[in-house]
Amino acid sequence: MGRKFFVGGNWKCNGTKDEVKQIVSTLNGGQVPSADVVEIVVSPPFVFIQCVKSELKSHFQVAAQNCWVKKGGAFTGEISAEMLVNLGIPWVIIGHSERRAIFKESNEFVGDKVAYALSQGLKVIACVGETLEEREAGTTMKVVAAQTKAIADKISSWDNVVLAYEPVWAIGTGKVATPAQAQEVHAELRKWLETNIKADVAASTRIIYGGSVNGSNCKELGGQQDVDGFLVGGASLKPEFIDIIKAAEVKKSA
Repeated sequence: MGRKFFVGGNWKCNGTKDEVKQIVSTLNGGQVPSADVVEIVVSPPFVFIQCVKSELKSHFQVAAQNCWVKKGGAFTGEISAEMLVNLGIPWVIIGHSERRAIFKESNEFVGDKVAYALSQGLKVIACVGETLEEREAGTTMKVVAAQTKAIADKISSWDNVVLAYEPVWAIGTGKVATPAQAQEVHAELRKWLETNIKADVAASTRIIYGGSVNGSNCKELGGQQDVDGFLVGGASLKPEFIDIIKAAEVKKSA
């Protein structure tokens, strides 16, 4: 059985109550492929997470944008995995480049967070990706392999992990990895999983692309052999997110 196409929408730190209602209305009214073709997850800011979950149609799942590395307690400002489970939130994004760069989350810390979230029953969208300087230095695979290894060292199963490759230089910049560039890294990541974990893990783990994905480039990107979907930023706040979800059809017809 093939890997089901996966489309995530990361709303980041955006939205008012009215804007969120409008986004939810647009999603609920959109014509999207069936659940056997595509898995759709949206990730609103924490303050809106419960209302989005309660208002969205069941075809859409909800993710948190982050969670704490261990059990909750005296960690002001943090959200624990247990809280998300208690709210019925099935997914969490961990290791986004903005968390790594701005909040100085190390590869090892990200690995610990992924492991703890999984241990509490959450599914994880785990992010990896290189900076422009690292790409220009020719160290892309060295960087993303180290990020992936830090996760692999801490977990025993990849069943509930989606790996998101997000070249940092393409996030929110309007620059996009070419379909060939995306496919190259995705194929190398899959090869890394096969060599260092197991062949069946490599074959079944979904590797999705993020970095200025939009309605005009999604079909060509999604058509690449090892691109199993997208993690979408800014475009997930717009009606074109429906078009990006529909890109799942390219795999169905392939």
